[in-house]
Amino acid sequence: MKTKFSSVTMIAIILAMITGCKSGNTEYDKMVQFGQKYTDAWNSKQPETMASFYADDGMLTVNNGKPAVGRRQLAETAQSYMEAFPDIELTMDSLTVGNGTYRYYWTFKGTNTGPGGTGNKVDFSGFEEWTMNDQGLVQKSIGTYDAEYYQRQLEGNK
Repeated sequence: MKTKFSSVTMIAIILAMITGCKSGNTEYDKMVQFGQKYTDAWNSKQPETMASFYADDGMLTVNNGKPAVGRRQLAETAQSYMEAFPDIELTMDSLTVGNGTYRYYWTFKGTNTGPGGTGNKVDFSGFEEWTMNDQGLVQKSIGTYDAEYYQRQLEGNK
């Protein structure tokens, strides 16, 4: 017996086979939702909310700098960006899966009008590479962005 499929159905089947997707409830889909909620937490301007996405002893290192370890230090790190850029607007660009990790790609926009700010706008992108714990929280995040480009924007020299 032959079965007929529409071209749209065939395309959906082929895409599901290629990507390994199951209808909307895969681990990847859950991580995309996690990433969007993490983005929302940054935009909430509540540093403790951002830190809640990390394990109690979670760690964030940005551009090989000093790591923020634990939720208190993570919240302090978030607070420093939120104060420096009161109009912070973070967007999630994409999320990819690596060898036991996820890469959360983002774009950060804001005006440096916080205490001691330059008044200049920044618009830069980067990513965080996440290692998750068994509770589904970030255990380790290694963040990267072009610090020279960011600094030029802060100084008004795009």
